[in-house]
Amino acid sequence: MKSLFSIFVAAVLFVASSSVYVVNQWQTGVVLRLGEIVKADIEPGLHFKTPFINNVRLFDSRLQTLDAAPEDYYTVEKKKLEVDSFVKWRIVDVKKFYTTMNGDNRLAGMRLGQIVQSGLRDEFGNRTVKEVISGERVEIAQKIKKTTDLQAESFGIEIEDVRIKRIDLAKDISESVYQRMNAERNREAKDLRSKGTETAEKIKADADRQRVVILADAYSKAEILRGEGDATAADIYAKSYGKNPEFYAFYHSINAYKKSFNNKSDVMVVDPKSDFFKYFNESGK
Repeated sequence: MKSLFSIFVAAVLFVASSSVYVVNQWQTGVVLRLGEIVKADIEPGLHFKTPFINNVRLFDSRLQTLDAAPEDYYTVEKKKLEVDSFVKWRIVDVKKFYTTMNGDNRLAGMRLGQIVQSGLRDEFGNRTVKEVISGERVEIAQKIKKTTDLQAESFGIEIEDVRIKRIDLAKDISESVYQRMNAERNREAKDLRSKGTETAEKIKADADRQRVVILADAYSKAEILRGEGDATAADIYAKSYGKNPEFYAFYHSINAYKKSFNNKSDVMVVDPKSDFFKYFNESGK
């Protein structure tokens, strides 16, 4: 009797455990009846199902990363580039995901990888190496995200982000790009030097012109002042001469004597009775 009761309890527990399932916070799931979906997008918590007839498939609804191996793509000039990218995605419609991908994340990753690769191939094939390297990778990633998101919607998948991590050039292309960039930088530097030299010459010419103008103005003012001074001096001399002509003549003669006999080695051959020695000859008077 006890053995039958134990078997009954075990059977009840087995049936109860087969009727209960738990969905975690980071999960979503579907309830299947003989392989057919009867309920989808099950919320987290404790749930019940019909044992033996229904079964449950749970899926990770968190953000997932598809980081595939780098692939080779060709630009419009047929230059090979090695591109490394990744995709951030999540399941938003578990019913579509189960129906289209059989609930297989690996299969979903392969399908998304093919879509991204096709988009990258088209985008790189319409651009030059310079356009790709000079900063259009963000625009490329945005376009691929939009295209991939539209296609992934039918899989019950939402694309959160597509990013290009790295773009490597072949060695010969890298050298060619480097040489082109170096030539462009040298051209820009030469152009800047030329503009700087031109500006410097303009500044120098303007400074020289201003110097000439300033010197000319200063010379003109100096000549005017000198002329005014000479005129004032001549006026003073004339007035002084008019007051006492004899003293004025005597004063000029003394100054002439000082200038003529400034050095002991000076020699003059002059008639002692000439007017030059007038005041010498009349010193006794």
